[in-house]
Amino acid sequence: MSFRTLFAAVFIGTALVVSAFLVNAKRPEHETTHRTAALVRSTGKCAECHRKETGAIVHQYERSEHARQGITCLQCHQPAEGQDHIDHRGFTIAARLTAKNCASCHTTEYEQYARSRHALPAHAAVLGARGLSPEMVAQGEKHHPGMVDRPANALAKLEGAGALASGCMKCHSIGSPNADGSIGTCTACHARHAASVALARTPETCGQCHMGPDHSQLEIYSESKHGVLFHAQKATFRLDAPPKQLTTKDMPVPTCATCHMSGIDGLKVTHDTTERLSWFLYAAVSKKRQHYARGQIEMKETCLKCHSKGPIDRWYEEAEVVVEATNQKVKRIMELEKGLREAGLLTPQPFDEPIEFLFFDYWHYYGRTAKHGAFMGGADFVQWHGNYELLKVGIEIEHIAAQIRKSHGK
Repeated sequence: MSFRTLFAAVFIGTALVVSAFLVNAKRPEHETTHRTAALVRSTGKCAECHRKETGAIVHQYERSEHARQGITCLQCHQPAEGQDHIDHRGFTIAARLTAKNCASCHTTEYEQYARSRHALPAHAAVLGARGLSPEMVAQGEKHHPGMVDRPANALAKLEGAGALASGCMKCHSIGSPNADGSIGTCTACHARHAASVALARTPETCGQCHMGPDHSQLEIYSESKHGVLFHAQKATFRLDAPPKQLTTKDMPVPTCATCHMSGIDGLKVTHDTTERLSWFLYAAVSKKRQHYARGQIEMKETCLKCHSKGPIDRWYEEAEVVVEATNQKVKRIMELEKGLREAGLLTPQPFDEPIEFLFFDYWHYYGRTAKHGAFMGGADFVQWHGNYELLKVGIEIEHIAAQIRKSHGK
């Protein structure tokens, strides 16, 4: 090989290396600064702008299962049938995403959710049938008789528009109707751009709504042995395991989703959170659900992934003793309230007299708490936050009721 040939080869090779460095230096920063190639997912027109304007959503998306599966921004944001659309910098996108966009791929999950209490009954618990089409009311009543075709919540109305919009409906809109005919929003549990199964399995996600004095599930779970073990060991769990392949090796300690929805170790997955329930624990006087036996069997099947049959059956027996005892206490107070009303000693207007708030708190706070605590392993909630309050407030109600009758000569 001549010197001239060798020189030319070295020169050309050096030129190519230098050119590569120069070209790479001109690449957008977002194409070169990711930690791993697996995270480089959103580099098209959408990301060019949104990485500068709302960078967090791009980073959330890049870490999502959607990104790993190659789903693009436009596949989710394209208008579905019946949706308004807008022109967005040269792209036609839906003006507002709803559950209908998710349902285009996740049809089964949407249909299961749509018949659950998270759907239309959640909306109707505050706003009644307002905003629902006759078809929606019929659909909701089919699965939840009396829970959809109902008047608006009187207490929410009295609290005012601000409390309704920024309080009640921040949770209950999970089941509100959309202009495109669909119901609710999947992102209440999964988040928008993260679209995360792991997030939906985390107790705090459910606790965004299921907490507080009227439905203290998150607090009860945190007190329970399940909650203590989860928070101690969660770093070792595979929270992002695919739902249909989830095993007890991935999640050896349950969260809310494990018991109510997951298909752990071969069980079926469901987005109908009512399937495995056997009682209407939210009600003033709890009754067995229409599918009581099936719901109990399906929940016990979940329990059997970790526990033996004897302790499970005993757990249910003890919890149902609490439910029945609470029912009797609430019935006694309801009869007392009924007697005052029949005697004309209370006004027809709701929540305009102190004793009416005590009547409401009696079942809505303390009764519910005792019942949920019994089923979920929260001893403190069965007793101090539940039965102690039932005893104390019951005596207060009886004392005030006697004073009312005495003041009216009755």
